[in-house]
Amino acid sequence: MNVMINDISQDLDTTVQGVQVTITLFLLVMAALMIPGGKLTDRYGRKRCFIFGLILYGIGALMSAVAPGLGVLILGNSILEGVGTALLIPPVYILATIYFKDVTSRARAFGAISAMGGVGAAAGPLIGGLITSALSWRWAFVFQALIIAVIVWLSRRIRDPLPPDPSKSFDVRGAVLSAVGLVLVVTGILAADNNLWLMIGLIVAGTTILVLFFVSVRAKERAGEEPLLSTELFRNRMSNLGLVTQNAQWLVLMGVSFVVAAFLQVVRGYDAIETGVIFTAATAGLLLTSFGAERFAKRRSQRTLIMAGFIVTIAGIGVFLALAAGSPSVWAFAPGLFLIGLGIGLMLTPSVNVVQSSFGEDLQGEISGLSRSVSNLGSSLGTAIAGTILVAGITATPERSYGLAMVVLAAVAVVGLVAAAFLPKTYFPTAFDRSDPSPSEDRRAGRP
Repeated sequence: MNVMINDISQDLDTTVQGVQVTITLFLLVMAALMIPGGKLTDRYGRKRCFIFGLILYGIGALMSAVAPGLGVLILGNSILEGVGTALLIPPVYILATIYFKDVTSRARAFGAISAMGGVGAAAGPLIGGLITSALSWRWAFVFQALIIAVIVWLSRRIRDPLPPDPSKSFDVRGAVLSAVGLVLVVTGILAADNNLWLMIGLIVAGTTILVLFFVSVRAKERAGEEPLLSTELFRNRMSNLGLVTQNAQWLVLMGVSFVVAAFLQVVRGYDAIETGVIFTAATAGLLLTSFGAERFAKRRSQRTLIMAGFIVTIAGIGVFLALAAGSPSVWAFAPGLFLIGLGIGLMLTPSVNVVQSSFGEDLQGEISGLSRSVSNLGSSLGTAIAGTILVAGITATPERSYGLAMVVLAAVAVVGLVAAAFLPKTYFPTAFDRSDPSPSEDRRAGRP
């Protein structure tokens, strides 16, 4: 989507901001529904949710391919693909956590997942640019649908290690409150460049609803009922810090992706292929560190890896601003993007490992949904915040707006670095990793 901003806006007679809203809504729908999606895996099974999510995503991709206007594109790309992703992503992390029992093997599994995710996220601009330039942006969505069909075919071999439990209740009220609250908060940020009071009103309303959500969760627990999220998830200090680092990582990654892509196309006038080629520098950096996740986990603590990742990312943004801001050369973008990709790839896997490994099998559905929701909330906030800064001034002072957006992203990375500094120096195996038959005592005590 990022490399097709100009093509989509011209074809559908919309604006850069219209495409930004479409991208942000897709990420927001994922963030809002990831927690319910993770919870549904307990009731209907991980494989069933995975396949149903894939099919829904494929339908959304085909609808986007034939969209006559922005409204249908939002329905297909933002809504259907967003809902489908919220259903298919949690099973991936749940299965990896259950299949691999120790920290090192999980690092290998999550490293492979992060690397493949990085390949998709970073190679996507190049593939999308090639398809858009050779055929049309619409064929890029057809390509997505074909990939989905292949994955559905291959997924028939997946074995679900835990049987579904149809008797499990589902907290509908909690799902609605959490989704609406998140949507209002991010929508408020999107409204920042149009109406300050509307922004404040939406953020306050969203925050209030999220507070009501947590009140509802506590009430259900006291009544002996099963809420959407267990409050046990928020009593583990290491997991909480890990979630903060995840949110910051994805906010920076998606924020940089949107800002750079928009600037290259709208201000510098690069086409989709040129924009995609430039992003291969970030791909190379991300792959280099993601594929080494298992080796890094054996030699360094999770905290060290996460902190190093943020430091390299911040340095990458600094290099990016220093070299690219005043240079017309396309190569000026490469060093900074490479360092950003290197830093993000270095810390993605240990952050996921810290969070997922903090809880046992009984809470994997919930923590996986929460973890992915926090990450996707970071993605949507990254596009919303950085995109809003850029779009607000892209016609008046593009260079200054571009620089300001990158500085804001660097500040977010500093917040993530501070959170990582408070993680334990040594990664302790969780009760799930040990043969201790009663891990709930550790969780109630707040120990990892």
